[in-house]
Amino acid sequence: MKLPWYIKPGNKVLVVASRLGLGFGDKGPVVLTVPGRKSGKPRSTPVTPMVVDGKQYVAGVPGADWVANARAAGQATLRRGRRTQQVRMVELPAAEQRPMLRRLPVEVPGWIGFLRGAGVVSDGTPEEFEALADTMPIFRFDPIP
Repeated sequence: MKLPWYIKPGNKVLVVASRLGLGFGDKGPVVLTVPGRKSGKPRSTPVTPMVVDGKQYVAGVPGADWVANARAAGQATLRRGRRTQQVRMVELPAAEQRPMLRRLPVEVPGWIGFLRGAGVVSDGTPEEFEALADTMPIFRFDPIP
């Protein structure tokens, strides 16, 4: 999937803003930091989680480096402003992804324009998102006490 040109520079701005302690509200992006699967160095990227039944979930762009790093590490640090939280990242199997993907365009509407621009969906309906279950990973964040 080809990402829009503005994603990488925009991500850098969000990561820096977070490091400065700026938050984006409870429904806005958080900075996800995972160790690189090859280098072991911390790699950060903004993601926008959705909350379903009190649990946080995040969708990943197919083929994204952070997705491969998260799969390898199994855990991450989330930063929202000055608050940090250690979490386990549990990738959902396709059957459990489907209902989460159906909710994604409603809970995180920014995905509609993003995937429309990438040519992955045309209308952004819940049915179109659900059909991505085999290609678009969904992770659950389980807090580490």
